[in-house]
Parts: sequence; structure tokens; C-alpha cells
Amino acid sequence: MNANEVKGKIQLLQKEMHFSGVYHAKKHEIDYSGSFGFANRSERIENNYKTRFGIASGCKIFTSIAVCQLVEQGLLSFQTKLHECLAIDFPAYSKEVNIHQLLTHTSGVPDYFDEEEMDDYEELWIDNPVYAIRSLHDFLPLFQNREMTSLPSSDFHYNNAGYILLGLIVEQISEMKFTDYVERFIFEKAGMMYSGYFEMDKLPENTALGYIEEPDGSYKTNIFSVPAKGGADGGAFVTAEDMVTFWDALFNHRLVSEKMTEKLFQPQIEVDEDLYYSYGGYVDMDQGKVKKHILMGYDPGCNFRSVYYPENSISIVVCSNESDGAFEVLKELEKLII
Repeated sequence: MNANEVKGKIQLLQKEMHFSGVYHAKKHEIDYSGSFGFANRSERIENNYKTRFGIASGCKIFTSIAVCQLVEQGLLSFQTKLHECLAIDFPAYSKEVNIHQLLTHTSGVPDYFDEEEMDDYEELWIDNPVYAIRSLHDFLPLFQNREMTSLPSSDFHYNNAGYILLGLIVEQISEMKFTDYVERFIFEKAGMMYSGYFEMDKLPENTALGYIEEPDGSYKTNIFSVPAKGGADGGAFVTAEDMVTFWDALFNHRLVSEKMTEKLFQPQIEVDEDLYYSYGGYVDMDQGKVKKHILMGYDPGCNFRSVYYPENSISIVVCSNESDGAFEVLKELEKLII
């Protein structure tokens, strides 16, 4: 199916579900792309191919790559203990927590937002002003002195705080702010020219505001619903095209070596039948072979999905500035393109 036929099919789906966002896919040097809805509803500014979107937890992979780069440089290992590489006191944490466990969500450290116990991310900011969360250290009061939820083990329990800890480790070893490190050693190296970690009250041009639907059907922006600046567990802004560029750079080993890329995506922890978690996100397996790599991110007013099929180098990216919709568009694109 050619790009125009794909666009026509996605337009039909968009009309049905009122999707707001952008998609970009690449297969055998053929680009598929489309944009819908408004980046700014008040000013009627439409989303376009260069619009930047928040991708929430979709950017945990950048944290993983930063860690892998430090491992390649001999500054860290996947078995290094947390207390050995981070000069911050966590009084109730097990001394056995290590980098591998933090990467695979098996460390047992307390999370500041447990998605199995809380369903409203905005509840976090009642006692912790969201406008004050602008660095990784600002997250520490949310979980630093809490008890472990379990001992380090092989049990998967999705954990945002674990990635904050990984980001703090990157900061300490590199002596750079985490966001500066990623922008320099991942975004710039990959050629992601429009991506970055932006403050919610200082967004650059052509950046989509995130929109949250109210009970009466009206919308509000998410400026008071997510941290003022993202970091190691989520919150980067990208264009869909930049993420296609990212997949290309990663699998052509411009970010880490071929051997480390294999390590990054090696299935580590079984999450569900044929679904595993690697250092670089979810891995969908089919009869013992990797079918695709999966990135996803959800925040109020933000929805992101991306997949990469390594066997034929197909990448698909869907960014939305609403709280849902990206998954449905991605599944339709997979059906049409794969």
C-alpha cells in the first residue's frame, strides 16, 4: 500500500476517533506521514510534521542508552550496586539494588507513582507543587525515605523512581545535568535536531500543548498536570520524524556499539506471554524470535507509541497531544504497512 493510500485510511480512522497528533513511519526508504488536530486549540494552530510532542515514559530508552554508554566507557557495569555509584543516602533501601534491576523494573525500590495503586497522576502534585519539579533531585522527597516495596528479585513491577535513580547516576558520573547529557550524546549524535527537554512554561515554537478532556467535554492544557521539566523517567519532547531518525541511528550503531545494542535489546524479564522487558523497553517475541521492539508513554495530555521491526528495519511512530489515541493509530498503521 502506498503512502497516499495509507494516509487515506488513517484519515478515516482520525475522523472516527478525533485523533490529535502526528504519525511517521519508514519502510524500505518509503516515508509515511500525516498530521491531525491542533497544537494550540485557542489559536487554532495545527499540528504539522515538525511539531514537537511530549512522549512521557517513551523516553526511558534514552536513559537506558546513557547508562549503556557509560558501561561501554568502563565507568559502570550492569551489576554495579546503587550505593556504590550514587552518593545519595537511601536509608531504607537494600544494599543489593543494582543497575540491571533498575533498568528492568525489578529493584523493589519504592516508586513515587505506582500505576497499580494510583490512577490519577495529578494527585501527586497536591502536596508537591508541579512547577517546582525541574530537576532529578526535585523528585527525591517523593520516594527517598520510603521503605522498599519488595526485595530485589526477578519480578517485574514498572517503576518510574528507578529511572530517576539511573538519571542521577548518569549525572554523577558524567558531571553533567542529565538532560544536557542526553541532548549532547544521544539527540545530537542521532541527528534529532528538533528534540529536547523543555520546561512547560518555556516551550519553544512548534511545540504541541497537551490537552486533557474534562467531564463536561471541554479541554484544559496539562501545564499543571505534569512536572515543569521532564527527566530520566519521562518528559522529553520529540518530533515523530526525529524518532524515526533515532531508530535508524540506534540500529546503525551510532549511539552504542553493535554488541551493546544487542545487550540493550536482549529480552530480560517476562512480563506477559511472548512479551518481555529489555534494557530498551518492551520486546514482542514470536516463537523465540524478536518480532518488534515497543516504546510507549502516557501522561495527562500526552500519548505516545512507537515500534521497530528489526528483521526488515521498519519503524513506526505515533505522537498525540491528548491522553489517548496513539495506540489505535499505531495498530492501524501496523496492519496497513507491515
